Amino acid sequence: MRRSRFTEGQILGILKEHEAGRSAADLCRKHGISDQTLYNWEAKYGGLKPSEASRLKGLEDENRRLKKLLAEAVMDNSVLRELLRKN
Repeated sequence: MRRSRFTEGQILGILKEHEAGRSAADLCRKHGISDQTLYNWEAKYGGLKPSEASRLKGLEDENRRLKKLLAEAVMDNSVLRELLRKN
């Protein structure tokens, strides 16, 4: 997965500028992002405080790790079932 060139703090700063009344086109030109990126950030981070944004990042990382563990467990289980069928 591609990492963003912007930190959560920078993203929240850009969104605060947008909430303060700057136009989306000006912000996108200034920061070198697309309109869609700005609106995706609004959907994800809109109304969050910096501490909440870092907590969200931690929860996403933990969720990713748990999904990987589950996939490995399912794969191990299917391999064991296949071995039992052969015997």
